Amino acid sequence: MIFSFNATQDFDFMTYFARHIGATVENDMMVIPLQLGDGFIRKLSFGPEFKVTLHHYLLKEDLIIKRNASGQGNELITIFFYSNEQPLGITYGTGSHIQFSERDESAIQVTSNDLDSTIRFPAGYMIHYMVIAISPAYLKNLIALQEHNTTIENITGSGNSFLFLEKMTAEIRLLQKNLGAVEIKNGLSYFYMHIKVQELLYLLFERLSKRESIPYQNINSADAARLLHIRNEVLSDLSTPPVLYELAGIAAMSETKLKQLFKQAFGDTIYNYFQQARMEEAAFLLKQGKRSVAEVGYELGFTNLSHFSRLFERHYGLKPKKYGSAR
Repeated sequence: MIFSFNATQDFDFMTYFARHIGATVENDMMVIPLQLGDGFIRKLSFGPEFKVTLHHYLLKEDLIIKRNASGQGNELITIFFYSNEQPLGITYGTGSHIQFSERDESAIQVTSNDLDSTIRFPAGYMIHYMVIAISPAYLKNLIALQEHNTTIENITGSGNSFLFLEKMTAEIRLLQKNLGAVEIKNGLSYFYMHIKVQELLYLLFERLSKRESIPYQNINSADAARLLHIRNEVLSDLSTPPVLYELAGIAAMSETKLKQLFKQAFGDTIYNYFQQARMEEAAFLLKQGKRSVAEVGYELGFTNLSHFSRLFERHYGLKPKKYGSAR
């Protein structure tokens, strides 16, 4: 099943999707028809410039959602929170299909609505995700920034095109889960949800605000596709450090542009991003308890186990052996 839409500011996803699949909307909720699966979509509207949709369903066939650029410039910020371990496929522009899940650094995506994207939701898996759609001006007033911050100013500024990716922290994951479980029975429930959605935005932008201030570049759908492809290349083999000039060749960008756009989107340098992923994979393998510290170190490309141990301790505050035994 394919659902395609244009990302204009006044677009109401749930209403048009319900029409597309022959479902009805009642009290800002749409129940998935039994012939298609099980679950629901809920809409929360806090005004024409601040809306939230909560998705919770299991489908009998793959769902492909295609978002087409509005063609009107950046008039809306879309914030996508994906909290499933089941990997999800996403494509920007005409780029290649990239997998991501709540375990990685792109489970939260903040984009301007002038980027084309395609997301494939696999059949047979319970899907949980949330989308916040908010205008730059509304978000700017909501945050009420008192001091200069490049990242937040670029997101809330007028006419900027961007893609920022963040990790799903335990605190954000728990808050999102609780939001999905609230029953909207009266005005106070709605008031509660309004507060909690703002808390979710605070947790996200508090993380984004800590990013290093760097010169900003507008990004288009093709650039977004290349960046996700490069991220995939970096993560495809955690035993081999990335080589910048090789990645620049793959991305068809200069090394300078690639470094700047990657850090802008992911909040870190390519090498630091690789090392962080490497340490997270080491932590994951050690917690499984099926490999020794040496086996994990060698599997991740460390020939010097003392260096591996020091690096791991720097990230997690414990030596690998102690971390593994603490599971």
